[in-house]
Amino acid sequence: MTRLVLVRHGETTWHAENRYAGVTDVPLTPRGLEQAAQLADWARTADLAAVWSSDLTRARLTAEPCAEAAGLAPRIDERLRELDFGRAEGLTRAEMRTRFPEALQAFHDDPVNGHLPGGEDPAAAAARFTACLGDIVDGHPGDRVLVVAHTTAIRLALCTLLGLPLSAYRRLFPAVRNCALTEVRVEGGEVALLAFNTPIEALELPQ
Repeated sequence: MTRLVLVRHGETTWHAENRYAGVTDVPLTPRGLEQAAQLADWARTADLAAVWSSDLTRARLTAEPCAEAAGLAPRIDERLRELDFGRAEGLTRAEMRTRFPEALQAFHDDPVNGHLPGGEDPAAAAARFTACLGDIVDGHPGDRVLVVAHTTAIRLALCTLLGLPLSAYRRLFPAVRNCALTEVRVEGGEVALLAFNTPIEALELPQ
């Protein structure tokens, strides 16, 4: 049995305006760095065997203090990066509505088959992400592993792991909080959801 703790990175500079970051390498805000520090406080006593991270800066800056607190070296893998949103990168929903209203409506109707123009196929993103999780599980039997990644990639992976319709990822998992904990158990090829989107502020951390 392996437990994977999937965590979205800390708050970024595009968070307030809800701009689609995707593969754009935006930095954390001071609040995001504070969230990463809180997550590191949790990681110190979480009995982690490894810390894995997307290669994007916002994920690495979240994972690195956690790895240090747990006495581990972070493992970086680009397969854990966010979905590429193509022409939507850096835009707000209102800006998308102005630039490509029909494509945005198609995305609302079916975010997989009608994914944003010029962007990565969400099915392909789910496949690369879960392939990385499979390698992590194979390398850490019986362990608990922290995986720091991104909101859309995590939601797509959850649908894949739990056998849910991929196109329903936005409806089934409408939001993933920054540095919130989502934990799954993988045993004998079966996946169970142990916790979803637990805010770091709600955890009882050691004093």
